[in-house]
Amino acid sequence: MNKPSSYPADPRFSSGPTRKNPDWELGQLDGALLGRSHRSSEGKLRLFDVIEKHRTLLNIPDDYRIAIVPASDTGAVEMAMWSMLGPRDVDVLAWENFSNDWAIDTRDHMNLPNLRILNAPYGELPDLSDVNFEHDVVFPWNGTTSGARIPNHDWIDANRGGLTICDATSAIFAYEMDWSKLDVTTWSWQKILGGEAAHGMLVLSPRAVERLETYTPDRPLPKIFRMTKGGKINEDLFKGSTINTPSMLAVEDCLVALNWVEKIGGLEGMIKRSQDNLHVVEQWVAQTDWIDFLTTDKRIRSSTSLCLRIIDADFVKMDEAAQRAMVKKIVQLLDDEGVGYDFNAYRTAPAGFRIWGGGTVEARDIELFLPWLEWAYHEVKAA
Repeated sequence: MNKPSSYPADPRFSSGPTRKNPDWELGQLDGALLGRSHRSSEGKLRLFDVIEKHRTLLNIPDDYRIAIVPASDTGAVEMAMWSMLGPRDVDVLAWENFSNDWAIDTRDHMNLPNLRILNAPYGELPDLSDVNFEHDVVFPWNGTTSGARIPNHDWIDANRGGLTICDATSAIFAYEMDWSKLDVTTWSWQKILGGEAAHGMLVLSPRAVERLETYTPDRPLPKIFRMTKGGKINEDLFKGSTINTPSMLAVEDCLVALNWVEKIGGLEGMIKRSQDNLHVVEQWVAQTDWIDFLTTDKRIRSSTSLCLRIIDADFVKMDEAAQRAMVKKIVQLLDDEGVGYDFNAYRTAPAGFRIWGGGTVEARDIELFLPWLEWAYHEVKAA
């Protein structure tokens, strides 16, 4: 096929850190509180502003506590698991790389005695009807590396005995969330907001706070995991006093991102933009015979992690090393052309492609990129 002549305005399709919003400019960070303590009154106000803007935009209930924590979404999930798991049996749902990590942590490092791991292969979900909500339940909303997501909240028991701990890092600002079904929710700025890395968000329901105040784990907790003082929740953490030093430049960048979300219509605007991106790729896949979604069930297909696999018979017959080598050549060819960066599948996922479809990405850029992907596939296959 002929080489395309139209280029995406922005070729960055990485799944993290993701691209900045289309209006972002470096000059928007001029007001950052640089050279000042994050514990100064103004520093705390900026951090609290990040917390409250999230609360407003995401409709988080007033009695839920929100904190900014170290080590991105990973740090937030680990804080919750190491601080809260233990008094009940635990179900961990794992269907891609990061949820597999949480399963490995609970099994091999936390040594939880009464643990069930409900697995599913990439592109699928475990049987949600098998989850026992008398147990604590750990799950991702959206499999960032597989493109499979939970379909809704209906499977979560409103009258559960245990806690739900939800890694929502590729789902926040892309789906409506029923906060009454979520006891611990985590995400990072670097995913859906296109923010800077290393900072996580942690949301606790009143039930989660009760767990922290009534259960002391028999394992040692490092300083950055500790959320209580003297058996009571450390309220300062939820008012802008962070456990360790945050980047005030990253804080300013997060505020810029949240202001942009407000400008485009808030959560509803972000959901629509992500759904538009998914629709573009679905239309292309429907008329392209050599490629398909890794998640074939539309009901559980992610609108942010647009994970694709090559289904051409010649490719399928290759061994895994040959498949990965071919995908690498396609990715490098489009990187060299300057039309698509960092869209290869995650290293533990099946060989293929992963295009970020979150709300900061323009649907038009994906439209212009896909003919290039088609061209590169045929170029590499014919070589």
